[in-house]
Amino acid sequence: MPTPYCVDDFKDKFDSLYRLVIVAAARANQIAKNEPHSFGASMRANKSTVKALEEVLEGKLSYTTTDEDDENFLDYEE
Repeated sequence: MPTPYCVDDFKDKFDSLYRLVIVAAARANQIAKNEPHSFGASMRANKSTVKALEEVLEGKLSYTTTDEDDENFLDYEE
């Protein structure tokens, strides 16, 4: 069984835990919308939230801040 993630794993990636949650949740929603659902998706490795957190750790996600409410604040690099 893979080890769970700890908040300390992400301390160098974002300036606050709140921002990490917002960015990872937005990416998890993108992943969930673009991937077909299956009954086997309940495995930990296939969950969109886990994939989003792995992308954060790999440095594939970044964000921008603006004064406006904008849903396009998430930048994903492959």
